Amino acid sequence: MIALINRRIAAALNNIRRPFRAVLTRTRSDGGVMMAQLSGLEGENLPGIEVLQQFGLTSVPPAGTMAVVVPVGGRTSHGVVIATEHGQYRIRSLKPGEVSLYNEDGASITLKKGQIVDVQCIEYNVNCKKYRVTASESARFETPEVTTTKKLTSQGLLTGSGGMTISGDNGSGVTATLSGDITHRNGTVTSVAVTINGVKIGPHIHDTPHGPSGPARN
Repeated sequence: MIALINRRIAAALNNIRRPFRAVLTRTRSDGGVMMAQLSGLEGENLPGIEVLQQFGLTSVPPAGTMAVVVPVGGRTSHGVVIATEHGQYRIRSLKPGEVSLYNEDGASITLKKGQIVDVQCIEYNVNCKKYRVTASESARFETPEVTTTKKLTSQGLLTGSGGMTISGDNGSGVTATLSGDITHRNGTVTSVAVTINGVKIGPHIHDTPHGPSGPARN
């Protein structure tokens, strides 16, 4: 009697499909829920399968991604993808506790041990109204050029060792405006013309006991 009951239970369970593996062949992400077409391990075609993901995080797995499908109610037509993995693109050799977000092009954001965030990409774009970086020790840019399209303000000492070039007056008639004392420590000041307090230094002549300090110039 018990054996008969067990056989009937087993027969009933055999009609209920259990979770299985499949491979994604196509995805659609234009709707409220991502839909996928999959191929079962035995070549079974599975069209119109929902791909459920965590709120706030979405990704479109490329073709060839492995998937785990759970048939809700034991029915394949009600199956949902609950997990995906693609070994070709996965970030490898992470240490325990580390987390990485990546795509198939190789761009990645990895949260490493030591509270280090490592970003790998070709172009990094930020679009916002306000952008603030607080670095209590220092900030370093290792790049051949830094460009700002508008005003640049420094509230501390501005130091450089490679020289400085300023051009253009931005419509104000003055290329550079300095407030405060200027100390020139060494080197030569070269200019076509220098005017201080309305006096042109180049052609300016002083009267001395021996006559004019130089020939008159225009």
